[in-house]
Amino acid sequence: MRLNRQFTVFGSAIFFVVIISLYLMLDHLQLDNTKNPSSGMDRFQNGHLSILQDKIDHLERLLAENNKIITNIRDSVINLRESVKDGRRVAESGNGSQGHVELLPSAPLVIPIDPDDCQFSTRPYSKSADGVQMLDVYDLLTFDNPDGGVWKQGFDITYDEHEWDNEPLQVFVVPHSHNDPGWLKTFDDYFRDQTQHILNNMVVKLHEDVRRKILWSEVSYFSKWWDNIDDQKRGAVKKLIERGQLELATGGWVMPDEANTHYFALIDQLLEGHQWLERHLGVKPKTGWAVDPFGHSPTQAYLLKAAGFSNMLIQRVHYSVKKHFSSHKTLEFFWRQNWDHDASTDILCHMMPFYSYDVPHTCGPDPKICCQFDFKRLPGGRVSCPWRVPPQAITDANVQDRARMLLDQYRKKSKLFRSKVVLAPLGDDFRYTEALEWDQQFQNYQKLFDYMNSHPELHVKAQFGTISDYFEALRKATGDTVHSPALPVVSGDFFTYADRDDHYWSGYFTSRPFYKRLDRMLESHLRAAEILYSLALASMRREGKWSSFPAVESYKLLRAARRNLALFQHHDAITGTGKDWVVVDYGTRLFHSILNLKRVIVSSAHWLALKDKQTFSHDSSALFLQMDDVQPAQDALPRKTVLKIGPQPRSLVIYNPSEQARSSVVTVYVNTPHVRVLDAYGQQLTAQLSAIWDDTNTLSTEAYQLSFVAQVPALGLGVYQLCEGAGQSPESAHYVVLQQVKEVSIKGAEHFQVAVSGGQTEPIILENAYLHLSISPHTGLLERMRLKEEGVSREMKVEFLWYGTSSKKDKSGAYLFLPDGEAKPYTPSRPTVTRVTRGSVFSEVTTILPHITHTVRLYHIQGVEGQAAEICNSVDIRGEFNREIAMRITSDLNSKDRFFTDLNGFQIQPRRTMAKLPLQANFYPMSSMAYLQEPGLRLSLLTAQSLGASSLHSGQLEVILDRRLNQDDNRGLGQGVLDNKVTANAFRLLLEKRGSAEEAEGNTPNSFPSLLSHMTYMHLNHPLIPMATALDTPELPLSPYAPLHAPLPCDVHLVNLRTIESKDEGGGPSEEAALILHRKGFDCRFSSRNTGLLCSTTRGKISLDKLFRDLSVKWLTASSLTLMHSSEAGQSSHDISLKPMEMFLGLGNLNQSHAALQMAK
Repeated sequence: MRLNRQFTVFGSAIFFVVIISLYLMLDHLQLDNTKNPSSGMDRFQNGHLSILQDKIDHLERLLAENNKIITNIRDSVINLRESVKDGRRVAESGNGSQGHVELLPSAPLVIPIDPDDCQFSTRPYSKSADGVQMLDVYDLLTFDNPDGGVWKQGFDITYDEHEWDNEPLQVFVVPHSHNDPGWLKTFDDYFRDQTQHILNNMVVKLHEDVRRKILWSEVSYFSKWWDNIDDQKRGAVKKLIERGQLELATGGWVMPDEANTHYFALIDQLLEGHQWLERHLGVKPKTGWAVDPFGHSPTQAYLLKAAGFSNMLIQRVHYSVKKHFSSHKTLEFFWRQNWDHDASTDILCHMMPFYSYDVPHTCGPDPKICCQFDFKRLPGGRVSCPWRVPPQAITDANVQDRARMLLDQYRKKSKLFRSKVVLAPLGDDFRYTEALEWDQQFQNYQKLFDYMNSHPELHVKAQFGTISDYFEALRKATGDTVHSPALPVVSGDFFTYADRDDHYWSGYFTSRPFYKRLDRMLESHLRAAEILYSLALASMRREGKWSSFPAVESYKLLRAARRNLALFQHHDAITGTGKDWVVVDYGTRLFHSILNLKRVIVSSAHWLALKDKQTFSHDSSALFLQMDDVQPAQDALPRKTVLKIGPQPRSLVIYNPSEQARSSVVTVYVNTPHVRVLDAYGQQLTAQLSAIWDDTNTLSTEAYQLSFVAQVPALGLGVYQLCEGAGQSPESAHYVVLQQVKEVSIKGAEHFQVAVSGGQTEPIILENAYLHLSISPHTGLLERMRLKEEGVSREMKVEFLWYGTSSKKDKSGAYLFLPDGEAKPYTPSRPTVTRVTRGSVFSEVTTILPHITHTVRLYHIQGVEGQAAEICNSVDIRGEFNREIAMRITSDLNSKDRFFTDLNGFQIQPRRTMAKLPLQANFYPMSSMAYLQEPGLRLSLLTAQSLGASSLHSGQLEVILDRRLNQDDNRGLGQGVLDNKVTANAFRLLLEKRGSAEEAEGNTPNSFPSLLSHMTYMHLNHPLIPMATALDTPELPLSPYAPLHAPLPCDVHLVNLRTIESKDEGGGPSEEAALILHRKGFDCRFSSRNTGLLCSTTRGKISLDKLFRDLSVKWLTASSLTLMHSSEAGQSSHDISLKPMEMFLGLGNLNQSHAALQMAK
C-alpha cells in the first residue's frame, strides 16, 4: 500500500506539471499579445511575420522546458522503482520481519533554485577604467630578470631636487620586530629567549621619549607576555597605546600563511586575537601588516575589510610584479575582490617595493646604503653589513652628510608612489631584544630627524610613526579620507611568489603534508565541538541542569584548541617550513587538541541525545560516549576502534556537522560478522560487511568493517543500534585479488568470498547510478570515466610521477620547488597487487604499490556521495633521496591552458599555464579544490588537505603528494625535509555536465563551483562523526536531535557557532555565542537533476526567528566580522539577506528563548 501511494503521488505530480506547463504557455502567449498593442495597421502588417516567428520560437522553448521537467520526473520514478525492487530483493532474502529497507528521504527532482540566484555567477565582468587585473599583468610581463643596478631587481631612479619645494616629503619610519611564533625555535623557546625581552624593553624605552613608536603584530606572544607581567607594567602598556606609541597591527593570533590556510581558520585566529585585545586592552586594530607570508591572497584582504579594517600592507610579491607596479606607480591601490561590482570590498593596500622587510631593503633602492642606517650593525656587534660598509654612529660632525645620504634614499623610494608620503619600516626578525639596540636605533635616527626637520631647504618632515600614522597621512595627501580616485583598483592574487631568478616558492604548498592533513582534521573537530557545545549549553540552561555539565572545563579545552589551531596558521607552521623539532611541537599541540575536542563532542552529544535529561550524569573518567577512532601519537595516522558487539544493543550516536540534512555512508569496526544495524525506530537497515586486511593476502578474523547509510538532520544527531544475534546479517563484500606473480593463498577468508586472479586482461568496472569507471587490471589505476547523464566515456587516466631536484647549485627545499625537468613516470620496483571489493553500500579498487596504497571507491547511494569517485592514497617515501611524488589525472577535456584553483576554500581563482614561466611557477596552492572545464563539462578534484596543484597540459590536473629533500634551499631554515611520515590524503573526483558558456568566458577572472561541488567538499572535509556508548555504562534511552527548523539554503554555510568567553576571572563560557554564516557563490550552469540535495536557494534570505527550533532570535545592531565594531543603525528585521560571497556574524544570548543578538556583515 505504501508503494502504491508513492506511485500515485508521482503520477499526480506528472499530471499537475503538464497542466501547469500548458497553462503557462497559454498565459505567456496571451501576455505577449497584450504587452505591446498595435499602434496602427501598417505597423502590424510590416511586423506580423517576425512577431509570429517570435511566438513560435517562444513556444518551442517552453515545450523544451516542459519536456525537461517530464524527463526529470520520469527518471526519478525509474530510480524509485529500482530502489523498491532492490528493497524487495533484500527483504525476500532474509527474515521477513527484519528485512526492512529504509528508503532515502525524498529529495526534490530538481533543486529549487531561484532564478535571481543565478545572476551573480553569470554577470559579465567589467574592469574599471583605472583597474588592474592580475591575470592581465601576468600576460603582459616577460618575467625577465635584468640587472637593475643598485636595485638589482628594479631600475635606476632619478629625481629633481626641487620636486618637494611646494609640498614637503613626509617620512614615517616605523620600528617593528617580526616575531615568528615558531620557526628555528619553538614558540615557547622563542618567547623565553627573545620575545619577552623585546616587550619588557619596549615598556622602558618608549617611556623615555614620547616621540618613539613601535608596531607589534602577533597577539599569541603578546598575550603570553601579558599573563606574566604585573599590574604596574600593564598600566604602562595601556598608556603607550593611548599615546599612540604602541600600535597592535592586524591583531590576529599570528601573521598567517595565505596559501595553505582555510578561511575557517583565518577567521578563527583573527577572532581569537581581536577578542583578546578588546578584553584586555580595549584595542581595535584597523590596519593589516603582513611582511612575511610567502605570497598574498585576496581572501585575507576580504576578511580584514569585513573586520572593519581600512588599510593593509603586503611584502612578499613576485619581483617582476613589484618592478611592474613600481614603474606604473601602482604600489598603493585599492584591493577589490574579483566578483565585486560595487566597490564594497575595497581596502587600501600598500605593497612594499623591494626585496625584503629588513632595514637594508626598506629605506630606499640601494641596500648598501640602507644597511648603513641599521644601527644594530654598528662595528663591534654580532651582525654586520654584507656590503662591507658599516653604519656610523651619528655625531655633530657627520650628521649633515649622513642625513642627506638617507634623505636621498627616501626621495628615490617616494618616486615609486603617487604621493609625497613615504613609508620606511625599521626592523627585522626578533629585533630590539636588547636595550642597547633600542638606544642605537632610536637615538641615532632622532639625530637624523632633528637635522632634517630643522633645515627647511631640505623640504622634508621625518619622524617615527606607526603603520596607521602612515596611512592617515597618505589618505590626507591623496585628497580623500575614504576612497581616493588618485589610486588604482587591483583585483586578483599574488601567487606564486618568487624572490629571485627562477626560485619559485611553490614547494611549501605541499611540504610536510601529514601536518597539513592534521590541520584540516583539527578544523573539522573544532567546528563540530563549537556547534555542539553551544547547542548543549543553551539547552542545559533552559533545563536547569547547568551544574552537572563540565561547562568551564570544556570551554577551556575549546579555547586551547582555538589557540593551537590559530598558532598553526602561522606562515612557518602550516607551510611546513620549520625545524624538525618545531614541527613536532606544532604536531603535539594539534594532536592534544583533537583528543580534547573529542571529549567536548561526546559530552555535548551525550546531553543532546538523551531522551530524559534528568538522567544526565557526567563522569570525566568514564564518558558515556566514545569516539570510534583513536590517534596513538602526533605523527601517526588515526585508527578505528573495534566496537565489541553483544546480544544487548549498543547505541551509536552520529553527528552531522553540516547545515544540510544528510544521507551518508558510515563505517565502523566491529568484532563480529553477525551484527545488525537498527534505526531509532527499531527497523533493521541494509548494511555491508567488509574485511579488514592485515596485509595483501591476510584478512583479520578479529575485526570487520560495517558500513551502512545513516540519515541525520542538519547539525543534528542520529541514533542507531548495533546488536549481535539472529536476523538478517549484513551482506558480505566479495573480493577479487589480482596478482602479477604466482598465485598465493588467502588466509582468514571464512566470512568472505575471495577469488584470486593472475591473468585478467579486461578492464575492472566500478559503477553506480551516476558513474561508470574503467580501471586497468595491470596497473590498478583509473583509465576512463563515464558520467551516465552525459553518456560519453571520457579518458580519465590516473598515474603517479616522480620529480627530482635541480642539478644546479640551488636545489629544492622546504620553500622552493626547483625540479630537474618534467616529471618521470612512477615505475613500481615490484609487481603490484590489486584488490577489487564489491558490495551493496560501496565498491572499490585498492592498488598496493611500493610507495603508495591507492584506493578508488564508488558509493552505491543516491545523492551527493554517489556522484563522485573517492580517491585515497597512503604515501610513504621515507626511503627516497631528493624526490617528490605527484598524482596526475589526464583527461580528454579540452581545457587548453586554463585551469582553476581555490583560494583558502573561499573563492576560485582562474589560472593560465604559461610556457614563458618555468614549470615550478605554474604550481599554485589548492586548499579545497582545483578544476578543468570545457564548454559542456567540468572535472573537479576536491581535496581534504592543502597541496600544490597545476595543469601543465590541456586536460591534466596534477597534485604534489609529498616531498623528501636532502638539503636546505638557502631561505634561512638550515635543513632539508627528511621527517616524512606515512601520510594519508583524500580526494573526490567529480565530473559534471555543464550548460553552454559564453564565448568571452575564457577572459573573465571569475569562476564558481557548482552547488554539488560545494556539498561534496563539505562531505569530504566534515564527515559524519560516529560515537558509541561505552561498554561499562548503563544503556539509557536516546533519541535523534534536530536543532534547526529546516536545513539552511543550499548556498549558505554555517561557518561556526562559537560560544564567547565570559568576562569573569574564571575564563568560562558566557551566555553569548557568535553565529557566522557565509553565502557561497555558485555556478547555475550545471545539471540539478537527481542530486539528492534536500535544500533550495532563497536569494540569500534567512529568517532568524525560524532558524533554531528552541531559540527565537532577535537581531539588534550591525557589527564587524570579529565583533570589534557596531554600527549606530537602529534595529534590523528578523530576516537577514546575504549577497553572494558575503559573510555574516551574529552575537546572541542563547540562555533565553528570545535571544538578543548582534549582526555583522
